[in-house]
Amino acid sequence: MSRYIKYKNARLLDPASGMDMMGEIMTQDGKIAEVDEHIDAPSDAEVIDCMGKCLCPGLIDMRVFVGIPGADYKDTIENTGEAAAAGGITTVCVQPVTDPIIDDMARVEFMENRAKKAIVNFISFPAITKQLEGREMTEIGLMCKAGTKAFTDGNKSVANPALMSKVLKYSSMFDALIIQHLAVPELSENGCMNAGALATRLGLPGIPTSAETIMLERDIRLLKSTPARYHAAQVTCQDSIDVLHAAKRDKMSVTAGVAVSHFSLNEYAIEEYRTFTKISPPLRSEDDRVAVLEGLKDGTIDVIVSSHDPEDPESKRVPYELAESGVIGLETMMTISLELYHNKTMPLLDILAKMTCNPARILGLASGTLKVDAPADLCIFDTDVPYKIDPEKMVSLTKNTPFDGRPVQGRVLRTIVGGKTVFEYK
Repeated sequence: MSRYIKYKNARLLDPASGMDMMGEIMTQDGKIAEVDEHIDAPSDAEVIDCMGKCLCPGLIDMRVFVGIPGADYKDTIENTGEAAAAGGITTVCVQPVTDPIIDDMARVEFMENRAKKAIVNFISFPAITKQLEGREMTEIGLMCKAGTKAFTDGNKSVANPALMSKVLKYSSMFDALIIQHLAVPELSENGCMNAGALATRLGLPGIPTSAETIMLERDIRLLKSTPARYHAAQVTCQDSIDVLHAAKRDKMSVTAGVAVSHFSLNEYAIEEYRTFTKISPPLRSEDDRVAVLEGLKDGTIDVIVSSHDPEDPESKRVPYELAESGVIGLETMMTISLELYHNKTMPLLDILAKMTCNPARILGLASGTLKVDAPADLCIFDTDVPYKIDPEKMVSLTKNTPFDGRPVQGRVLRTIVGGKTVFEYK
C-alpha cells in the first residue's frame, strides 16, 4: 500500500520555481505527490505540523571528504550521513581522496555499496587522473557509461596543461563534469595561509591568490577549444571572480563553488595560530571575502559547499605550518549561510538556490526542487532560533570546526530523505 505523509502549516521555499508561500506538501512512497496551499490527504496519511517553519528541498553538498576507505578513525560513511542529515543535507558528493584512491569503476562501486548503509544519498566523484598523480587520465568514458556524472582530483589540481586539454576534450564526448581544485602547485605547495602582511607578521609561508587565478585562467583558455563542462571547486578571491564573470559573459559552460568558510571568515581568524582555520585554499583577505559575497549575489558563483574535511586531533594540535588542512562543515553549512539572510546580504531563496537547485542542475539530479514527482528529499528549518556553535554537541566524530563558539541564528529541525525522516532535532 502507498504511504502518504502530509506536511502542513509550512513556509514552502522552492528556489527552482521561485515559490515562497504558506502551504502544504504531500509525499507518496518517497516522492513528492502534491504541493498546494491546502491538500486533502487520504484518511490514513501521516500528518506532520511544521508549525509555520520553513520547508525547502534537501541540501546538496558538492564537496565532502570522507574517511572511508583508509581512515575510519576520522569518520565513517554512517557518521558522515548522520552529520549531513543534522545539517539538512540529503545528498553528499564524495571526493576521491581516500585510501585506496577512487579512480576506477570497481572502487566507485565499493563506495556505492558502503553508502547503502548511510541515511542520506551519496554520490562518489572518481578521480580525473590515476592515483591523483596528474600524469594519466582515468577511464572517464567507461565510468560515464556506468552512470558517473562528475570527476575531480579532490584537493589536487590537474597541473599539466596538455593533460588537462586532453581531459576536457575527452570528457565533452560524454557530457561529464570536470571539477578542478584551483592551485598552481609551484605557488601553493609550500604555503599554509594567504600571502600578505599578516603571513609575514605571523612568520608563516604564504599562498598568493595568483596560485588560484593562474590555474583558472589557464583552464578557461583551454575551454575555448572544447565544449566541455567545467566547475571551479572553490573560488576565494577577486581576481578569480573577475575571470569567471568574463567567462560567463562569453556564455562558456563554466560554473563555480565557494566554501562557507571563505565568505564567513577572513585570514585574521588565524591570528592566534588556530589550526582549525587551516584550509585549502586558505582563508583570504577581507577584500577578497567581500568580493566572494558579491560573486554570490550576482550569480558569478553558483554553489555553496561545506568542503567538509574531518581531521583527527593529532593532525591539528601541532604547529600551524605542520597541521593538516581541513575543517568539518556538514552541520554548519546551512546555519552559517543563513547569516547572509539575517544581515540582508542575499534573499533567502537565492541563498537556498546555491545549495539545492543549482547543484542539482549542474549534476543532472532530479532532486533540489519541490516539484511533483521529485524525490521527497526535504529540509525543515527555523531561520530565527539563536544559539552558539558547540563542537561537543556535533555529530561528526572529529570536531575541527572553525566556528567554535560563534553565535548563529537558524537550526535544522527535520531532514527527510526519500520520504523518510532521518533527522529530527530534539
